[in-house]
Amino acid sequence: MKSFHDFVQAWNGTAGMRAGRAGLFAVVLLAVWQGAGLTAHAQAVPAAEAGGTRMSAGGAVSGYELGYGQVKVVGASVFVDFDTKRHFGVEGEARWSDFHLSSGQKGPGADETASTYLGGLRYSRYVGRFQPYAKALVGIGRFNYPYNFATETDLVVAPGGGTDFRLTRRVRWRVVDFEYQFWPQFQFGMMSSVGVSTGLRIKIF
Repeated sequence: MKSFHDFVQAWNGTAGMRAGRAGLFAVVLLAVWQGAGLTAHAQAVPAAEAGGTRMSAGGAVSGYELGYGQVKVVGASVFVDFDTKRHFGVEGEARWSDFHLSSGQKGPGADETASTYLGGLRYSRYVGRFQPYAKALVGIGRFNYPYNFATETDLVVAPGGGTDFRLTRRVRWRVVDFEYQFWPQFQFGMMSSVGVSTGLRIKIF
């Protein structure tokens, strides 16, 4: 149906999606576990001597409105951030918007879900204990039509931003993360979805 489908054909199978999801969760959980272990042994490093790259990983819950039928869903995500002392960095993110906000949501919204796998650039600064950031991500998205009628995999472009709050030396609260997703190859014309998330971020190093 679209040339991009050939590039991501391996993601179209349900078993493959479940395996990829489990693998991503395992990687992030391992990273968080290692970061927690480092906390018990590491000593404070003066800011002027700190390394040039910082790695963090975490998870969040979100509320999204999908552009096809304006269906509202809740979801979960995992992410990994790499930041530098020059404020620029990269982010990788996997998000699954699989659950309806209302159990009574029927009709066009029944079984409508979306999942995205994105990566790209981010820019952040520290303002006291806050770390506001902006991001520009791109990747693939898998959309499941109402009543499981069909699925398709498309290119997704997602600008966004938010702010983290430092709770401890290694733990950050992702107060809010805003993301606006564009699906330019969607079957019925470009679709957009918008959502907000909140969660925790753990500094690995």
